Amino acid sequence: MSAGHTAVTTPAAADPVISCETPQDECGVRDVLDRLGDKWSVYVVVELASGVLRFKELQRRIPGDISQRMLTVTVRRLERDGLVKRTVYPTIPPQVEYELTEMGHSLTHLVKALSDWSIGHRPAIAAARASYDAAQRP
Repeated sequence: MSAGHTAVTTPAAADPVISCETPQDECGVRDVLDRLGDKWSVYVVVELASGVLRFKELQRRIPGDISQRMLTVTVRRLERDGLVKRTVYPTIPPQVEYELTEMGHSLTHLVKALSDWSIGHRPAIAAARASYDAAQRP
């Protein structure tokens, strides 16, 4: 090390992906991750990526038997966040359609990347789990 060299260098890969001013600030990340990390939001975004859907169509397409109430809560939260647009037609009974907003569509690229990553790493994750589980057995 040279006499004038005083800074510690680290590889660029070690730099944090997200950097906030203070730990309390969280850069708004917690709020977004809470929304997208719930059980149903990503499913709703994925299904609406193909186009406009009525409530029952959306409910049928989501795997895992989502209740009417839970779907209502989920789409309302996504609507509040500006990811989903809800249109009500004045018919009897009212017809309601849901679609992704421009911001919602921009999220689909990230969801696709995460899906691709998980598919590509599925064998390695399964092997890591098996190794961990084997090491935990008495």
